[in-house]
Amino acid sequence: MKKVILGMAVLAMVFTSCNKDEQVPNLEQTKVDMSDFYVYTDADQDEAARMASNTESKSCYSMVNLNRLLNENPGLYKKMYDIEFKTRTQTNGKGKPPSDGGGGTDPAPLYTSAVSIPVIVNIIETSAGRVTQQQIDSQISVLNQDFNNNNSNVNNIPTEFADKVADCEISFTLFEVNRKVNIRTSWGTNDAMKDASQGGIDATDPSTYLNIWVCEIGGGILGYAQFPGGPIDTDGVVIGSDYFGLTSGVYGKGRTATHEVGHWLNLRHIWGDGRCRQDDFVADTPTSDGPNYGCPSYPTVNCQSADMTMNYMDYVYDDCMYMFSKGQNSRMRALFVSGGARAALAGN
Repeated sequence: MKKVILGMAVLAMVFTSCNKDEQVPNLEQTKVDMSDFYVYTDADQDEAARMASNTESKSCYSMVNLNRLLNENPGLYKKMYDIEFKTRTQTNGKGKPPSDGGGGTDPAPLYTSAVSIPVIVNIIETSAGRVTQQQIDSQISVLNQDFNNNNSNVNNIPTEFADKVADCEISFTLFEVNRKVNIRTSWGTNDAMKDASQGGIDATDPSTYLNIWVCEIGGGILGYAQFPGGPIDTDGVVIGSDYFGLTSGVYGKGRTATHEVGHWLNLRHIWGDGRCRQDDFVADTPTSDGPNYGCPSYPTVNCQSADMTMNYMDYVYDDCMYMFSKGQNSRMRALFVSGGARAALAGN
């Protein structure tokens, strides 16, 4: 009887110990500050107001799309929280404090190998051949220039930001082009173009390919992307036909894709889709209270610091955006480490 009682006591101690272990955060968790993390924004209202107030303004709907996906997928917030947590363990352990004016620094990325991402281009066009092979090739070329710090305008970067410019060493290769003719002239932003049953084109293995859909979005929308963690079947980037590759006009230099692929690689807008109190989780990008348009002069000051208007994650004209920051590079590269949200693209 004594042996039975002793055995039960030992088991009780084991279970108690296990329960205590589950309740105590590990050392890594205690170093990560998630207090500033957010996903929902006022993007729905903000983008609608911008389009209504400025007829020349074009828009990115990535944050609007994120709001929609959060509403439709109850588990998405937790997935994005976990991705952000892992990102911060790979970078500086916290988001940028609201009081920071952009003078902070991010550590060098832990994943330092060059990354090559195969691209599937899914074209839904109103007539066969409307989107040319030349457009496709030029877009791949622009992506490679921008993510490898070879933009021809990089010499225009102000001295204040010169030491923050990143060569991300991320390259893109065209793997396949899929085409479908559909006379629909406005696909909107509800991912219908990604669904063959709705007249679109299904994604090709988004875990190992970047899928880009090219179609008529409508509404003055340049494009939108899905952040890491979203539904696998709709993962990728959507670009309006007139803004894909080298075309014409102030948004015809291929930078819409650069901007949207930045979102796909977990970058927020440079102003954080909030006011001065909210930012993009990157220490070396200055805090701002909204997007910039056109070709702003330097310095353009908001939130008591000069905006990094030439950053690809702002809203300026294509010719006037020409850099990612080192902090943004570290943030993107956190996705490629073992267990990262896009690790399969880097062979991890």
